[in-house]
Amino acid sequence: MVLSPPPFASTTTFVRTLTSRQTLVILTGLNLFNYFDRYVLSAVLPSLQGELHLDDSQAGHLATVFMLGYFLTSPFFGWLGDRASRKWLIAGGIFIWSASTVMTGYSATLGILLFWRAMVGVGEASYATISPAWLSDVYPPEKRNNALTIFYTAIPIGAALGSVVGGWIAATSGWRHAFIWAGAPGLLLALLLLPFREPARSTPSKSDLPASGWRGILSLFTRRDYNLSVWGYTAYTFALGAMAHWGPSFLHRAHGLAIPQAAEFFGYVLVGAGLTGTMLGGLAATAWQKRHPSGYAGTLALSMLLGAPAAWLAFTATTPTTSMAALALAMFCCFLGTGPINTLILESAPPALRASAMAGSIFMIHLFGDMWSPGLVGQLSDRWHSLGQALLILPGVLLLAGLLWGTLAWCQHRSPRSPQA
Repeated sequence: MVLSPPPFASTTTFVRTLTSRQTLVILTGLNLFNYFDRYVLSAVLPSLQGELHLDDSQAGHLATVFMLGYFLTSPFFGWLGDRASRKWLIAGGIFIWSASTVMTGYSATLGILLFWRAMVGVGEASYATISPAWLSDVYPPEKRNNALTIFYTAIPIGAALGSVVGGWIAATSGWRHAFIWAGAPGLLLALLLLPFREPARSTPSKSDLPASGWRGILSLFTRRDYNLSVWGYTAYTFALGAMAHWGPSFLHRAHGLAIPQAAEFFGYVLVGAGLTGTMLGGLAATAWQKRHPSGYAGTLALSMLLGAPAAWLAFTATTPTTSMAALALAMFCCFLGTGPINTLILESAPPALRASAMAGSIFMIHLFGDMWSPGLVGQLSDRWHSLGQALLILPGVLLLAGLLWGTLAWCQHRSPRSPQA
């Protein structure tokens, strides 16, 4: 006689399998709101500048102070993420960034506005450092890049929604309401992940036990793959951050698009080029990686070498149609590497240091990347009296990212390494 398993056995297995899928869906959805809140600023920037009488340099500092809150606290959250309850850290981060986004809409002076933008960065730092590490514990190496690719498709969708919806609300009700409505849903969404249990962390070997504090993060920079991945990511982030911050304003000034129309176009480009680029780049990188250990890095290098000339054309074209088409192509190329770069960063670190690896990456890409690039472009625009000329520094930075990632691909071709489990 064959005994049937007790009813709770199959239920337990089902819940465990479903939890992995639900975790990916929930974290991806929350990541969408992460970028929705972030990109509202660029959509309403002209209106905000007009009411508060801000020049381009001051407007650029709004992005800079956000990055200060973001990257300065990321090592702290990375350290906590390798040791403490991740779902509570994520929930707290969502609540902080959502409440701060709402309060941005009530800011009456530049100083108050800068404070709340910094707090948005603090909340997002908790989420951005911990969520990818959580996913890397759910999926094995052969499925990890595809899972992370799905997770990062939320970037273009959320950015597009922030740009389009934020621009529409600003045009109909004012820029303050755009921030209020963008932040309000997150106050409830912060509770969404709490009913689900966390996955078990990968059991580290004795040599992979995390060092304390900064020592754990600094040890990652002795690793070849991590070093080249992060420095290439830094150059990429420098260019993309300034492009996203000033994109709608460039189309408005250089080609005469109305502010809502410029924000709407940029939003459609983000969701179209971003979604297709992220998915195609992730799938292509996974297929390439199965055949050769340099597939991820090769995808990154190729995307930048194609994106740099497209960005140059976007900022030098004399007709709006050409400029807009080239901008869409440049954004598509940039998003091709969204999944592979984060997979490379996670797999170049020991399992016990994955949250720290993400924290170190976030710290570097913002300290040397998009913390300064919007402000620098704004200062050059004021000095040269041309936003289009100021933006021409960005194609060269994309080319630098391509060269760094190309070096990584060459190194991996010569000396491949096995991915971390």
